[in-house]
Amino acid sequence: MKTLRTKVVATVLAAGLLLTTPAMAVAGHPARGALVSQELVQTLDQSDLKGAFGPFSDSRAKYGVDAYRVVYRTIDANGRPTTASGLVALPRRAGSPRVVSYTHGTRTGRDDVASMTPETMDRPAVLLIASAGYAAVAPDYLGLGAGPGFHPYGDKASEATASVDLLKAAREFAARQHRKLDRDVYLTGFSQGGHAAMALGKALRDGADPGSRVRGLAPINGPYDVQHAELPGVLDNGEVAPETGTFYLAYWTVSMNRLHRIYDRPEEVFNPGYLGVEALFDGSLGEDKIFPQLPPRPELLFTPQYIERMRHPAGGLLDAIRATDGTCSWRVTVPIRLFAARGDTDVTITNAKHCQAELARRGVEAPVTDLGGIDHYASFFQALPQVLGWFDGLK
Repeated sequence: MKTLRTKVVATVLAAGLLLTTPAMAVAGHPARGALVSQELVQTLDQSDLKGAFGPFSDSRAKYGVDAYRVVYRTIDANGRPTTASGLVALPRRAGSPRVVSYTHGTRTGRDDVASMTPETMDRPAVLLIASAGYAAVAPDYLGLGAGPGFHPYGDKASEATASVDLLKAAREFAARQHRKLDRDVYLTGFSQGGHAAMALGKALRDGADPGSRVRGLAPINGPYDVQHAELPGVLDNGEVAPETGTFYLAYWTVSMNRLHRIYDRPEEVFNPGYLGVEALFDGSLGEDKIFPQLPPRPELLFTPQYIERMRHPAGGLLDAIRATDGTCSWRVTVPIRLFAARGDTDVTITNAKHCQAELARRGVEAPVTDLGGIDHYASFFQALPQVLGWFDGLK
């Protein structure tokens, strides 16, 4: 959620790269994953690699990188045709690079994503992945970046479809660059993106993109169990910091109410003085603008009745939770490693432990790498280079 400034090496518009797509699906709709446009947003020369990745170690960086904002066809959370954007970063190396799908953490501001600005931790993360030799593919998700509408925060199905369709678009984009991407795909993501990576893994296992062959899964600090890990962490046991938990629950409640009938009127869930909370989550404000407008504890924002509903969900609230949870409820058939930190008070490590147990019930061994008593963001900065090293070993 916090942002940091990184050096932009070059930002240029790629000449003549607005593309119309002849590929058509049934009923006259453009095919999902069809490329709409591409724009070169950053280049990184090999001579500029040292210190170019913000808080991430540059020890795995080897290649120069060209990074493009890609707009592509996909579907919204209700299955209707729409567009979304993402960042595709290609290493300057010979051959067909293997692909890493990187899914980002919580963002509220439409422009606060890797394809739109270098001033986030996500842009250097994507550049590092590409500089390590992979084709890095990073969806902005629905409603963020250049895509229309609101972001359905926490909706696992649309996280997966937006991610799948960017993988397809990335292959078309690479072909237009006279490049070919390897079929092998490795999945990682941070925070919300860890949740999205697990949802994407299941979609690909189920055949959502025959052109992709998953080889490894390494999500970082994902909120895999809202009902039994995050909600108790915010409301009862103190594993989640109250200020952060209040923010997450507000964003999730407003976003999921657009898809599931959690409430009819804001006063059913928000206390007087905070009935305008919905307007904070329209995509125009970043987290740094929203936090000061929220109280520091959930009981100050939410009505007692809604807090009790969150402890014992039913109806539309339970539907919303089910639309979020369950990303670990499948049989993973590729190597998997879960990264988390016991010092994380944004996404409690209990999420990773519950995910591990859920996978074990399906006969899947999923080791948890505990990064120690460090916070949410520090654990990400430590984990990503380790993830890349682990992916390298899966060749």
